[in-house]
Amino acid sequence: MAQASQQLQSASEKLIESQLIKTAQVLEETLDEQISRLDNLNEDDLEVIRQRRIQQMKEESKQRSEWLAAGHGVYSELANEKDFFAACKTSTFGLVCHFYRESTLRCKIVDKHLAILAPKHIECRMVKIDAEKSPFLTKRLNVRVIPTIILVKNEQICDRIIGFDELGGHDEFSTAMLEWRLAVGKVIKYTGDLSLPPDASKSTSGLSYSSITKRRENKSVRSKCIGDNDDSD
Repeated sequence: MAQASQQLQSASEKLIESQLIKTAQVLEETLDEQISRLDNLNEDDLEVIRQRRIQQMKEESKQRSEWLAAGHGVYSELANEKDFFAACKTSTFGLVCHFYRESTLRCKIVDKHLAILAPKHIECRMVKIDAEKSPFLTKRLNVRVIPTIILVKNEQICDRIIGFDELGGHDEFSTAMLEWRLAVGKVIKYTGDLSLPPDASKSTSGLSYSSITKRRENKSVRSKCIGDNDDSD
């Protein structure tokens, strides 16, 4: 019995070793092809690549300047409801709006994390608005729980974060956790693993990318134009 088990383990190890060797060979061949392609480039080809890169850098610099001019890069407060609609029009890649109440302690926690994330993700404007001073907007967007974070993309409400349930269900969630949740809503550029939240080692009640998207489907959460009469959740 033990001998059969050892033989099976040995065969499995040999199979894995064989697969690793094949994978390494494929990667090596791909790398050789890329090196050969680069070696065969002439001066004209290199100049075209250089010009394309310069143009790309210019466009990125222009976009960055436009974002900064529109108020991106800092976490700020909107003075009134009209400013919210204006922000939706200018910040089409992504807008994060935190509906807060001065007396709610959890809003201070959201403030802390968004203040850190705003300069890190200048592609997305991050703002807050006093829910008590914006009753029309609060009612129109169906904001019932404070804090609520509304996510807007291309002038459409694409997602919302209500309370802390989707941030781990506790006050001690990390900035990375909120960053991940915003990435799930597709309002920021994200290079991490969307399939698993950063605070997965803590008690997150089975929270994952799939669980959030499933929740949205079950509740029929859909994108709506800011100009629509209401945004149901």
